[in-house]
Amino acid sequence: MVKASNAWLPDRQDIIWIDCNPQVGQEMRDIHPFLVLSPRIFNDKTSLVIGLPMTTADYNADNPFAVAVGKASGRKADKTSYVLCHQPKSFDWRLRGAKSHPLGKLDDAFFGQVCERLNQIIQLA
Repeated sequence: MVKASNAWLPDRQDIIWIDCNPQVGQEMRDIHPFLVLSPRIFNDKTSLVIGLPMTTADYNADNPFAVAVGKASGRKADKTSYVLCHQPKSFDWRLRGAKSHPLGKLDDAFFGQVCERLNQIIQLA
């Protein structure tokens, strides 16, 4: 089977919709925006995306592990959007029916802040 060359593939810095169900404990549930950290080639070969969930929950304004990345879109356009750096996850994006989010890609400066905060938690470098 030959893949269509114009088939959508999530890439690093993309914001996508992902279904987080099933969930347990403090994990996010339902469909949320998700910031992709893994590169396109990995996402294509494995059908997985590694990344961080996003939310507009107001209590994240005081969360030291959340990075405010601007205003949300759509019906929540008046709310601040947060990337939750303390909840890195991998999902099978194909089986979960991931789709591109209207916000597209996260701005380079915000993406840098997210990576710095994540590195403070997991200390990769």
